[in-house]
Amino acid sequence: MEKIALLNKYGLFDAKVPRYTSYPPANHFENGVGPRHQDSWLRAVPDGAEISVYVHIPFCKRLCWFCACRTQGTKTLRPVDAYVEVLKAEITKVRSKLPKGVKMARLHLGGGTPTILSADTMRDLLSSIFGAFERTETHEFSVEIDPTEASTELLDTLVEFGLNRASIGVQDFAEHVQDAIGRPQTFEKTARVVTHLRAAGVPSINMDLLYGLPTQTHQSFHATIDQVLKMCPDRLAIYGYAHVPWMSKRQVMINEADLPKPITRFELAELAQRRFVDAGYGMIGIDHFALATDSLFDADARGQLRRNFQGYTDDTADTLIGFGASAISKFREGFIQNAPSTSAYQERIADTGFAGHKGYVMSDHDLLVAQMVEDLMCRFAIDDKKLMAAFPDQETVIRQTVVSLMNEFQDLLFIGKEGLMLRHQAYALVRIIAKRIDDFTSVGESHSAAV
Repeated sequence: MEKIALLNKYGLFDAKVPRYTSYPPANHFENGVGPRHQDSWLRAVPDGAEISVYVHIPFCKRLCWFCACRTQGTKTLRPVDAYVEVLKAEITKVRSKLPKGVKMARLHLGGGTPTILSADTMRDLLSSIFGAFERTETHEFSVEIDPTEASTELLDTLVEFGLNRASIGVQDFAEHVQDAIGRPQTFEKTARVVTHLRAAGVPSINMDLLYGLPTQTHQSFHATIDQVLKMCPDRLAIYGYAHVPWMSKRQVMINEADLPKPITRFELAELAQRRFVDAGYGMIGIDHFALATDSLFDADARGQLRRNFQGYTDDTADTLIGFGASAISKFREGFIQNAPSTSAYQERIADTGFAGHKGYVMSDHDLLVAQMVEDLMCRFAIDDKKLMAAFPDQETVIRQTVVSLMNEFQDLLFIGKEGLMLRHQAYALVRIIAKRIDDFTSVGESHSAAV
């Protein structure tokens, strides 16, 4: 069957499905899971364990219209500096509950715009983090960098503290697209930041692009890809723009009539895939690309690719500690999300030192489904033998799931060396297949487009 016809048969161009950066998706977190669970789960982290840390900086000097992240605008750095003081208090409290032997394998600063911080404030924050957590020998320190808000002094401060992976948001370099999404950012300014980081010794550069943006065309996106490839990033991510104005009010600024049709979105994604693969990048999962020298490429080759709130990752830690407003922590026992607004977050830290607002306690069945979803998203397969070994009490459920999926998607799936496997031409449908085993999906639920 022709690829487009096959994808259309299973509703790819109309489907709305979760991105599955977590299971259950964060919109199913529950009230009543908060500081008490946070305290208990922190204490239960094994002594000597390696953990990952995420720090959310929810401030931007401009609010890009396309963004659906938890952010707020500010014209001065006073609220940012005050927020960092609260972050430091949260870090101290959380660290006091963890076993002494815990080490930090990953640190990621996201936002918002982490590079909005002054060099002095960033130095203060990083001193607090690295003072609280001993780093592992293979520690990775990454930061999301907005080239339009990244002073040379700030970049040098990040390098001073060991920055070894920079994640740079590009979205699209076409001026008419930038005008339509409220994000002016020139290629020249972006290239200067990349050149500075490389000259300073930062070994790895990531770049993020978006397809499906208003006024975006095949020709303009082709030109953007040309410019991105000139900067030779080590890793690339190409995400579909999620138009969710009911969640992100700023998106009402975007003219829906200017958005590409679903088939055009798919063609733009395919264009990027062809260009990146032709340029020597390996395709990782459904939307990441990496050079053979990148750790993500190696993790994929070894079957150790994982998926978390940043997308595909080679992070193997069982515990992720999230600091800041709306940040999410992941434990073996479940998820905890901090209060989303900065005011509520700051109040909770002042009251108890914890900001847990809602979350989810994982059952054994949830853990099984989470593993199946991650296996589909990362390996396009469900290995029933491995799952039965890991979840012996749920052998019947595993068998029933495999049979059910095989019956429903006969022309997409086959039995191979890794169990139930997805045919290559159907990889774009993986989120639709994952939704079939998702116990939390319901009719009428709002999600982003499947393509």
